[in-house]
Amino acid sequence: MSQPNDPYAALRFREFNIFLIVRFAMVLAWTMQFILIEWLVYTLTKDPLSLGIIGLMEVIPSVGMALFAGHIVDQREKRNLLVGCILGFSAISLGLFIFSLPSVEASMEQGYQLAAIYSLVFLGGIVRSFLGPTIFSLIALIVPKRIYPNAATWSSSTWQLASVLGPALAGFSISWIGVHWSLCLIFGFSLIALAFLMRIPRKPILNPNIGEPVFQSLRDGLQFVFRNKAILGALTLDMIAVLFGGAVALLPIYAQDILQVGSEGFGILRAAPAVGAAITMLGSTRFPLHRHAGKKLLWAVFAFGACIIVFGLSTIFWVSVGALFLSGAVDGVSMIIRQTILQLKTPDNMRGRVASVNSIFVGSSNELGAFESGLTARLMGTVPAVVFGGCMTLLTVGAMAWFSPRFRRLDLRDEVEADISSDS
Repeated sequence: MSQPNDPYAALRFREFNIFLIVRFAMVLAWTMQFILIEWLVYTLTKDPLSLGIIGLMEVIPSVGMALFAGHIVDQREKRNLLVGCILGFSAISLGLFIFSLPSVEASMEQGYQLAAIYSLVFLGGIVRSFLGPTIFSLIALIVPKRIYPNAATWSSSTWQLASVLGPALAGFSISWIGVHWSLCLIFGFSLIALAFLMRIPRKPILNPNIGEPVFQSLRDGLQFVFRNKAILGALTLDMIAVLFGGAVALLPIYAQDILQVGSEGFGILRAAPAVGAAITMLGSTRFPLHRHAGKKLLWAVFAFGACIIVFGLSTIFWVSVGALFLSGAVDGVSMIIRQTILQLKTPDNMRGRVASVNSIFVGSSNELGAFESGLTARLMGTVPAVVFGGCMTLLTVGAMAWFSPRFRRLDLRDEVEADISSDS
């Protein structure tokens, strides 16, 4: 059996390694696709609000379907649900590839082309509402509970590593093979994910309330989250920070108009936060973050806001890259602590519903943040919009630290050590 401080504990389980390959391929494909859509839409419109609309088109179905998706995830077998999510994403990627064909572009008016892109993004939001809860629930069926913190770290690290390569590969592939064939590459990655996923067998359904009325199920899930102060505090803090710190949505404007670094520079800027986060997460496998978790989370989000302000004011490319890199490094701390809280404090029969609430609070705030950034950039200019978002993040951290001393004192050390002792 693995030792309590074994940094590779989760990797000693074969199915978890397969799961990481699946997650890597899917995140790589998803991040590449979102970058390509941003670049294509801004190239067509030159309007910052159009970038915000991309986020809005994904967040509407993602939020609207999230709670119902969580209920379905808790009622169904997880491996096959993930298969369905990947097939749905593959169909969307194929649709984008078709609509970006030169012959199709030449025969379509710009308005119709944008409508087609936004429609596919909307469908992607529906897929996403199922994807997050399914992945969160599947992890708990692959590794034992004593490994949850380590598994959450490796899973998040894989997510960030793919997020490093995805934007960079998207930026360079735009220059090398164009948007159209880059979308074909994304379709290939989704097929690779599907092939590996089929090597994981179906898993048992641990929910004892199969057939529970949907609204009763949704009410139970919401009540659990709002009664658990640790989960609620972590989700609220990250939601506000991501909502107002969504500067990455405006990166096409910085790359093309402010820093003037082209598609290659855009790829570097987009990848910089994920590089920082990936380094932090890999380091955390040896230096766990569950001790004094509340204070560490508050400081991490405060530093994130400060980095966003520096990025917003910078007109020097490598200063901007450095600020984004540091923002990703501290955001990695935030992500690991949040995932550890969720994995440790959520019972098996409610993982889908809790993860769906998490997607509403945190995951969808990325898209709402993109819309907020696009709207404020239209109203007050790009640089003031980014600085405003960073300042709001700092104010949020200050308010949380002042009004919630219990969250500030949150420590997960006893729970982690108790789980290790019970399994030994």
